Amino acid sequence: MLDTTMRARLTPVWDRSAAVLARVGVTPLALTLTGLILSLGAAVAAGFALWPLAAGLWLASRVPDGVDGPLARLIDDESAFGGWADFTSDMAAYGSFVVGCAIGNPDAAVPLLILLLTYYINASSLLAYSAAADRGQLAPPDGRTFHFTRGLAEGTETIVAHALLALFPLWMSEIAWVFAAMVVITIGQRIRLARATLPRAGDRARSDVSC
Repeated sequence: MLDTTMRARLTPVWDRSAAVLARVGVTPLALTLTGLILSLGAAVAAGFALWPLAAGLWLASRVPDGVDGPLARLIDDESAFGGWADFTSDMAAYGSFVVGCAIGNPDAAVPLLILLLTYYINASSLLAYSAAADRGQLAPPDGRTFHFTRGLAEGTETIVAHALLALFPLWMSEIAWVFAAMVVITIGQRIRLARATLPRAGDRARSDVSC
């Protein structure tokens, strides 16, 4: 829901940061891996119930994750592999942090497991839609590797939700339930979008008849 707005506001900052990193020879993949390592550190900290450290590492991990794309575009190093690595790292970051929170706060394990399930379904839906959209020759909405469709729970909301999980561990169950519901709504939005935009067998048949 907020990704487009946040991308517009942060793009100048990310672009300036990318220019500095390009001059010292940092690669986009190095940034992607740095973000992943920091996020895994955040998950470990959450597992030990070191909540302020977990929140700090989690938020820090999202900075290189935000800059790797602009850096790739700046140095003309965009690739399908880079997009894959970025998406895979994001999924590893999201999932491991939720697992870390469940280990560090067993009382919230059930809602966190439900949240993790919604992540699994949502990511699968996104990847399936992206593959089907490519086959249907639909252009990506923002030029990225995958067809990132808009929804109630996007990357920005996930960053905020995970930070809240660590900053307010006494409310972790409630936060997890609310965000899981938001992800479920997002899944529904993707289902609706798929039905509206992806070609179906009947469409081809009707096209043949009209010809």
